[in-house]
Amino acid sequence: MLVLLPFFGVLAGLLTTLAGLGGGILLLLGLSLVWGPAAALASTAPAMLLGNLHRLWMMRSEVDRPIAKAFAWGAVPGSFAGGLLAAWMPEGVLRWLMLGMTAAAVGRALDLWSWRPKASAMAPAGVGIGALSATAGGAGLLVGPLLMAAGLSGKRFVATVAAAAVALHAGRVVAYGLGGMMTGETALRAAVLTGAVMGGNLLGLWVRDRLLDEKNAHRIELASLLVCVGLSVVGVGKG
Repeated sequence: MLVLLPFFGVLAGLLTTLAGLGGGILLLLGLSLVWGPAAALASTAPAMLLGNLHRLWMMRSEVDRPIAKAFAWGAVPGSFAGGLLAAWMPEGVLRWLMLGMTAAAVGRALDLWSWRPKASAMAPAGVGIGALSATAGGAGLLVGPLLMAAGLSGKRFVATVAAAAVALHAGRVVAYGLGGMMTGETALRAAVLTGAVMGGNLLGLWVRDRLLDEKNAHRIELASLLVCVGLSVVGVGKG
């Protein structure tokens, strides 16, 4: 499975840069089938932190700074607290949280339900999303609706999601380390994934600028969510 990590990392970076979300949880759920939820969370967190930093740098001129800062005030402490909790949670609980998060996101994408928070809710929403992100992954699937509700779209949406994701992943990386979830093995996987995700970011930006419109980006997002649900269902029966 280790030899497939570069492929999955490039796919995650490509997908997230195209659609704004989906790549991280797709990567997380795929790894959880092989190494279990706790190891998958710890392996993907550093890669997604650095991958989102890279995406943020590439698209820094597009970031909505007031929204990103407001979200970060809640997301950093929320993800830190959730990361400490994840270190002690049974793997079965973590796996069901991942499944629930993904299924809820698919429901929203299919317009089965809608979440329309106000922009003023960024900081408190960051606390809750941060805690859920650290225990279930898939932060972008909840950050996306929040930022869309604030009126963001296109590159501005993708860039601000990246900024929000940096705040989320920073808190949980520290918490996973303190909780003993970071090992030499997870660090190796994270290093391989980081380089691959950055490569996917570059490829995704090139495709987005030259080949893709927003309508097709939304279709890619929906397809990725449906794949995530399939991976979740398979993973629920493991271990």
